[in-house]
Amino acid sequence: MAQTPPLQFTVHRRQPELVRPAKPTPHEFKLLSDIDDQEGLRFHIPVIQFYKQRQPSTAGKDPVAVIRQALAEALVPYYPFAGRLREAANRKLVVDCTGEGVLFIEADAEVRLADFGELLQPPFPGLDELLFDVPGSNAVLHSPLLLIQVTRLQCGGFIFALRLHHCMSDAPGLVQFMSAVGEMARGATAPSVAPVWERHVLNARTPPRVTCTHREYEEVADTKGTIIPLDDMAHRSFFFGRGEMKALRRHAPPHLRDSCSGFEILTACLWKCRTAALRPDPEEEMRIICIVNARAKFEPPLPRGYYGNAFAFPAAVAAAGDLCREPLGFALDLVRKAKSDVTEEYMRSVADTMAVTGRRHFTVVRSYLVSDVTRAGFDAVDFGWGKAAYGGPAKGGVGAIPGVASFYIPFTNKEGEKGIVLPICLPAEAMERFVSELETMLKGPPAADAAKKSTFVLSAL
Repeated sequence: MAQTPPLQFTVHRRQPELVRPAKPTPHEFKLLSDIDDQEGLRFHIPVIQFYKQRQPSTAGKDPVAVIRQALAEALVPYYPFAGRLREAANRKLVVDCTGEGVLFIEADAEVRLADFGELLQPPFPGLDELLFDVPGSNAVLHSPLLLIQVTRLQCGGFIFALRLHHCMSDAPGLVQFMSAVGEMARGATAPSVAPVWERHVLNARTPPRVTCTHREYEEVADTKGTIIPLDDMAHRSFFFGRGEMKALRRHAPPHLRDSCSGFEILTACLWKCRTAALRPDPEEEMRIICIVNARAKFEPPLPRGYYGNAFAFPAAVAAAGDLCREPLGFALDLVRKAKSDVTEEYMRSVADTMAVTGRRHFTVVRSYLVSDVTRAGFDAVDFGWGKAAYGGPAKGGVGAIPGVASFYIPFTNKEGEKGIVLPICLPAEAMERFVSELETMLKGPPAADAAKKSTFVLSAL
């Protein structure tokens, strides 16, 4: 059966403009933390939100004008976002709070929300037009820290797309800021959660002392060319609902079948299937890097309103041959151990590692990074048009090294079943093998309670 051709449409953009804080803000220098300014976060991350027209509450309201004004108001308490990054000694990043503003693009698209299909999920057609890369705007230093494009749709809905410099915030911090813009758009005079800078709480100790093993920052030579090539890449999304997760749990050891988390079982499965799909030499070391939110790991916890990066990159490491040959429980044990390593002391040790290594990048050779944003709250951001029909990462494979990362995104399929959608990026041939490996795992081993369905490849470009 012939595939449906990708959706194509025209986007008419106005000239980019700078939106400045609505009131005067302090001109000062603010240091980022030693977690914030590591090399692996020195890139811009894309987010996209789709909103339906809401009648009659939004009749006559222009989302572009509403969001532009709300953004200016939110930038008053969040004024560091309106500044620019500078680099000091030892590659330390500093926000120069100049008040220059964030990039804002007004646009109209000759397309309706319904044209994107019933299932809104990455990869999205026309993403480069819906989040336009303004020439010269994506450098680490001296560039706007946020780029926002609001695109009106012919149906009365709109798309809010954003690109954030990751050194400024992680997913919870970004959602906090986006929610503040939403509150201003709905008439609030101040955000319900006051922003807290306090980046010094995640700085290295004096003197630094690395007390934990950080395999996520090991320097690994790519002796066999196993960093994923960027040409001929396939982007697909996979849905994991109750049936799929139940099928995966059947592969777990009996003592972990019910106690392991959904994140752990899914991550172990993806690590195993992706390794088999890439076909590395059996003795090659493969890494799975898990993003672990560390906000609650501190005593006392980080202050409410803290919007800096507060996560770790713990890594599990195993030989490719062992991952492919051993049952899923082998990978599952390694993932659980890596997650459990993250404590307050671990975070202190990461900050110290950054200080003594010149802010080293996490290991990318034979690595796969997964980030769970199912609880981040992107879809709950409301600019006055209700919750997003889709809200979250704009695509998989983003990062300082493209093709390495995937996100777990909350999703409801067309049957109304809630689950997780996973965008993944692999070389085309490896993608075919990945699909085969995943389907094999979802269909077996034979059991009386075998899942009635296998995974769906829901979207592909």
